[in-house]
Amino acid sequence: MKVFIAGATGAIGSRLVPLLVAEGHQVIGTSRSAKGTSRIDAAGGHGVIMDGLDADSVRRAVLDARPDVIVHELTSLAGSINLKKLDSSFAVTNQLRTRATDALLAAGRQAGTSRFVVQSFTGWTNEHTGSWVKTEEDPLEPHPVASARESLAAITHLEAATFAAGGLVVRYGPLYGPGQSLGTGGEMLELVAKGKMPVVGGGRGVWSFTHIDDAAMATAAAATRGEPGLYNIVDDDPATVSEWLPVLASAAGGKKPMRIPAWMARPMIGDFGVQWMTTARGSSNAKAKAVLGWAPRYASWREGFRTGLGA
Repeated sequence: MKVFIAGATGAIGSRLVPLLVAEGHQVIGTSRSAKGTSRIDAAGGHGVIMDGLDADSVRRAVLDARPDVIVHELTSLAGSINLKKLDSSFAVTNQLRTRATDALLAAGRQAGTSRFVVQSFTGWTNEHTGSWVKTEEDPLEPHPVASARESLAAITHLEAATFAAGGLVVRYGPLYGPGQSLGTGGEMLELVAKGKMPVVGGGRGVWSFTHIDDAAMATAAAATRGEPGLYNIVDDDPATVSEWLPVLASAAGGKKPMRIPAWMARPMIGDFGVQWMTTARGSSNAKAKAVLGWAPRYASWREGFRTGLGA
């Protein structure tokens, strides 16, 4: 198949190129720079320059390629994430989740592309009430805190547009692994190692993690098989913050995290951060395993934190 990867030099895209090439597919990958296209070429793909926020640039790139499959991995997360101002941190990514998604889907339809795979997220986006582990049938959070409304709206748009186009949405949990250790550039891991990330308010929030290589493998599977719809790409072991944070601290060579009440944490991490630490829901991967024929190499963050964090 001819597979077009939008964002082929990012955390997932850079892993997808060699995976799909090894499976015998012709891979066209995009970057915003000539340096990036050279990296794609070196991995066995064909690099092209494209600006995901320029609809004309997207249209030209897709029509030139006329791919069987489009995989949307465009994000813009080069800086640190401010939990108090989440929408500001994700401003460009939110545009890529809306404008770029619409442009890619439209260009794909014009090019005759038959399959779309689009990345999304699962975690704080889940409804913060009811069962502690959610499936793809469960609703997203209907009342996000003010600082996360634009980000959730962008995710909602991306998923609805992809579903309407008959595509597959792969929802990654919080990513970790080499170069992506629980945050862009590994800033969360650095905070944990320095003892600057406490357990907040009992740490009852549930997280479902995804090793970055597992995310790439699941996306490669979705590029070639599976019915349209939503797929949670997470490990088998949803866990509360109070469970996983001390294990991560140990893996990072840090001290056991201290515990602080929510009111004390709120000035530092905002309402969004407090909610994610205390009321977040995890996600089930049962559908992805059954339909995509995928299973995570790192079935639990316990093993992943010990051996899969990378340098």
